Amino acid sequence: MNVHQFFLILLARKRILLATLLLTVGTTLVVSLLLPKTYKGSASVLMNYKGIDPVTGMAMPSALLPGYMATQIDIISSKNVALRVVDHLKLADSPAVQAQFQEATDGAGNVRDWLADLLLLKLEVVPARESSVVDITFKGADPQFVAAVANAFAEEYQRASVQLKVDPMKKASTYFQEQTKSLRDAVEVAQSRLSKYQQEHGIVSVDNRLDVESQRLNDLSAQLVAAQGQLMEANSRQRMAGGAAGAESPDVASNPLVQNLKLSLAQAESKMAEVAQRLGKNHPQYVSAKAEVERMRAELQDSLHVTSRSVGNNAGILQQREAAIRNALAEQKAKVLELNRTRDEMNVLQKDVESAQHAFDATSQRLSQTNIEGQSEQSEISLLNPAVPPIKPAGPKVVLNTVVALFLGTLLGGGLALLAEMLDRRVRSESDLADVLGVPVLANIAWTEAVPASGHRLKKLFPRTLRLN
Repeated sequence: MNVHQFFLILLARKRILLATLLLTVGTTLVVSLLLPKTYKGSASVLMNYKGIDPVTGMAMPSALLPGYMATQIDIISSKNVALRVVDHLKLADSPAVQAQFQEATDGAGNVRDWLADLLLLKLEVVPARESSVVDITFKGADPQFVAAVANAFAEEYQRASVQLKVDPMKKASTYFQEQTKSLRDAVEVAQSRLSKYQQEHGIVSVDNRLDVESQRLNDLSAQLVAAQGQLMEANSRQRMAGGAAGAESPDVASNPLVQNLKLSLAQAESKMAEVAQRLGKNHPQYVSAKAEVERMRAELQDSLHVTSRSVGNNAGILQQREAAIRNALAEQKAKVLELNRTRDEMNVLQKDVESAQHAFDATSQRLSQTNIEGQSEQSEISLLNPAVPPIKPAGPKVVLNTVVALFLGTLLGGGLALLAEMLDRRVRSESDLADVLGVPVLANIAWTEAVPASGHRLKKLFPRTLRLN
């Protein structure tokens, strides 16, 4: 079915379409006129959820901001706030309301809960887009009543939000009072333990004493390093002086007596060489020169031995001095370690006192803050626009309902026309005939009014003329 066929069907079934449309529109109009008028009272509240708490000065964490608005809407539409509204307006005290409750529930349940559920059914809470404003709307038949209920919901929501914040603070205040007392006792115990330790060890100021002993330990360490260096040098000279090449040792070679003996030996050897060139080995002068050289050599060897022993004695003295410094260093190190141990133990006790004092200070500060919050009646919710009794009813909307009925009636009439056509299918165009018979259309016969020249007689005999295209 194409669009042309659809419009041909609607044209052929226009009576069904028009009848359905008129029936739908008429019924909607009558029902809209007969329905009781409904009024809406709307109050706007502002939520300062991005601000700073005026009591604590703390800002809300950014991770909690997305769910804050949804939480506040749930609080507004909660049964707790609805019960507060019932009590605020004293609705449960009305004899008429109690009679309606008895008739509706046969006395089962509580009239306050029944009224709260009825109020929540007609309550609408809508947050503004990209804003911190929330509209609280209540629907009813009485303009004064709907405005009063909307304002009551806004006021009781403010009180409920304050109570939800204050009640936990009051409970926390009692807990912090108990903790403050126990922490105060812990500070006193820690301070007493520290004072007792100082009295037992006679500590007035361990830091100054430790500085003096540490300086002395550093001095002994420097002296030990210097003594070890001198001892190593002395041992090296001792080994060189006592070895085969002892004569080449700097300590031996620099000795004045050794130098004089070497010079005298060189002169005696030179004199013996001169005599040996002139005289024979058995000549008295040669024998005398040779004896002089041997004497000089013997004296030189004795001097070398004496000088080497003196270098060894110096190394022994330095070794004893290094050992004495090492023992003094060990004793000083033990003294410093003992002072460090004493200081560490006292530092532990001092840290216990500081930790207890810090915990006591933090708890005391939190107790003061909690007491202030528990006594605060401040709220981040403020009434922006109070509800006023509406002048015009919010419903039923006759014009809107009529427009919607026109649209729905047209759709319904078109559907009924299509349904009637499907139940009684007829040929409306050439395409319908071709679809039914399955053969192409070769000619089209059109009926037109005939106007013969002979007058009305022929028109009565031949009212229409068949024309073959």
